[in-house]
Amino acid sequence: MRLILLLLVGLAAGLALGAPWLGLAVALGVALVLQSWSLYRVLRWLRSDDVDAAPDLGGWWSEVVALVVKLFRRKQKHKLRLLRLLRELNDSTSAMPDGVVVLTPQAEITWYNRTAGQLLGFRGKGDTGLRIDNLVRQPDFVRYLRSGDFAQPVEVRLTGAMDQFLSMQIVPYGAGQLLLLVRDVTRQVRLEAMRKDFVANASHELRSPLTVIAGYLETLAQDAALDPELAQPLAEMRRQATRMTTIVEDLLELSRLEASDAGAERALVDVGGLLTQLRKDVLARPRHPARVELSVESDNWLEGSEAEIQSAFSNLVDNAVKYTPATGAVSLRWWVDGQGGHFSVADTGAGIAAEHLPRLTERFYRVDSGRSRATGGSGLGLAIVKHVLQRHGATLTIASIEGQGSTFICNFPSERLVERPPELSAASDRA
Repeated sequence: MRLILLLLVGLAAGLALGAPWLGLAVALGVALVLQSWSLYRVLRWLRSDDVDAAPDLGGWWSEVVALVVKLFRRKQKHKLRLLRLLRELNDSTSAMPDGVVVLTPQAEITWYNRTAGQLLGFRGKGDTGLRIDNLVRQPDFVRYLRSGDFAQPVEVRLTGAMDQFLSMQIVPYGAGQLLLLVRDVTRQVRLEAMRKDFVANASHELRSPLTVIAGYLETLAQDAALDPELAQPLAEMRRQATRMTTIVEDLLELSRLEASDAGAERALVDVGGLLTQLRKDVLARPRHPARVELSVESDNWLEGSEAEIQSAFSNLVDNAVKYTPATGAVSLRWWVDGQGGHFSVADTGAGIAAEHLPRLTERFYRVDSGRSRATGGSGLGLAIVKHVLQRHGATLTIASIEGQGSTFICNFPSERLVERPPELSAASDRA
């Protein structure tokens, strides 16, 4: 309306002067100057970033200014909300007992909370932007970071006045970003070490008394003057003493394996000969499955500790024989492929439910405690197998279907395989 009124005034003035187009041009020029002035005032206000100093221009400009003020206030509201959330997030992460480090896809530090700074020894903002492996140089963590396999955490040892143990796990998220979680597990590691020492010492101290008890029980059982009514209780006492001795021996073996950080020795182990002897031992037992099959599909030997490998294989075979009925079958197999060497023990026993499989290698874990006691099991056999395989860089795979049997497979890496020694091959050919 202001523009129309200005044009009408210009037109009327032009008509009065006999030049209507000149009057319209002057009116339009005045309108342009007024609009430019209004635009200048709006720009000057926007640059000042002072919402309370909004100019009162009227017309369309007043609506523009009102919309800008509305958007500005909405932006301020969102900004305050985000700041509050960020402040709460920062306070909550600072209060966390675990360290949190945000990393880029190149493992560069983007952000970390106070606990992570204290645990990892970060010095402040100067560490932001650096690669995490330039600051945390423990070899185990560097290998873990470069491996790309973050399914399980890695435990690192920080040396100093007092050794500190940290559990570190990387969690990928977003567009290739990484979240590093750090936890101080020093107390748990020391408690575990104390537990292992106690078990080893207690087992060692129990071995001698058990040997004496078993010896006296055997002597009493052979006494011709023994009351016949005591024969059965003495037999049960001897059986339980033998079982306790087995448990103590297994505990000592497990403690020895856990106490050794180094890998297994590199002696040559004839796998085929070892499995042949294990099969003979099974067939020599008073009770054994109807069929005990052996398939040696490779002449390759293993580099490792013969005593440890025999212990692991023997435990797997004993378990299969114990839980397989007399009419069932146990199959032993040794083969080599592109992934390495593999030894499997398959049985046709009762099988194991799926929920028990992840915990089978825990010490003293039993699927059926009543049946395990009846067969004389110690509950430590699979734990020993797991530690022996770890010392040889190998893994244990378990597959079982309840009611159909179980299969245990030891998977050895290719670097542990060796060709059969030539002198033995030549002797075998001459024979």
